[in-house]
Amino acid sequence: MEEILIKDQQEAAHLFERDSSYLKFIGEHYGAELSGRGNFIRIKGEPEAVDKSVDVIERLRHMIAMRIRLSQRQVELVVRLIDEGKEQLLSDMEDDIINFTKNGAPVRPRTLGQKFYVDTIRRNSITFGVGPAGTGKTYLAVALAAFALKNHDVQRIILVRPAVEAGEKLGYLPGDLQEKVNPYLRPLFDGLNDMFGPEEFIRLQQKGQIEVAPLAYMRGRTLEKSFVILDEAQNTTVEQIKMFLTRLGFRSKMVVNGDVTQIDLPPHVKSGLIDAERVLRNVKDIGHVHFTEEDVVRHDLVAAIIHAYEEDAKRRNKMGGIDYGNHN
Repeated sequence: MEEILIKDQQEAAHLFERDSSYLKFIGEHYGAELSGRGNFIRIKGEPEAVDKSVDVIERLRHMIAMRIRLSQRQVELVVRLIDEGKEQLLSDMEDDIINFTKNGAPVRPRTLGQKFYVDTIRRNSITFGVGPAGTGKTYLAVALAAFALKNHDVQRIILVRPAVEAGEKLGYLPGDLQEKVNPYLRPLFDGLNDMFGPEEFIRLQQKGQIEVAPLAYMRGRTLEKSFVILDEAQNTTVEQIKMFLTRLGFRSKMVVNGDVTQIDLPPHVKSGLIDAERVLRNVKDIGHVHFTEEDVVRHDLVAAIIHAYEEDAKRRNKMGGIDYGNHN
């Protein structure tokens, strides 16, 4: 039998979360008996099963100390990588601090998919991030953009989003351009507020170092020394995304994010994101990252919802039904 003393009450609360479901999962996986009482975790079983269980628990404790929130998927990921002898990947993920929020909290990848996404953005001039809601596509891109601006790698951040709901006819909406596009860019604003704080964010906007614009306003521009983020790119047309991508200037990065299961374009209008991935898949200096439900870092139920819809789509396709996600 092995005993692990957990001195910190907050650490114990994380490990014993949800009626010790994490401990139960580890025990069932390795054929060991794990129980958490008070400040102790007790492990009974064959020596190899005990040793593996201890390895996983120590890794989870390290993640908690690094302020990485545990979830069932994270625990399953740790178990799988330890079983495969790939613990170094976990260390690489945990040690990669992308930026710090205004409150001093570190921003880091929380899944291997996120780590690959971050590294791909760093390596390439253009990166496509495709995947379901809750995978951190927008937030991580904003954190990287904020770091690049603070580090003087770029001179400005440009946030772009297609205003599909308004048909890009923003002139009919009340207010100036900023007020017209603000509702469509709220997720991007939230991330930048986290990085800079509200006052600094407003100051950077006033100086023109953070710029927001609807996609339609990109035509005719060349975006140099900029970190450009196009969000909700699944709602661009083929012509729009081609126009956007050809705005790329020197010393700039572009991140193009979208979820091809949530296309709001009219029926029979092809998504520019789907088309661009097909056309540009072998072009150098363009990276492609596809997230899965395992990369969802919101509530565990979000991943379960995404999985249920994916399974339903597979059943529909087998039955000859309509795939509502592609609109091709």
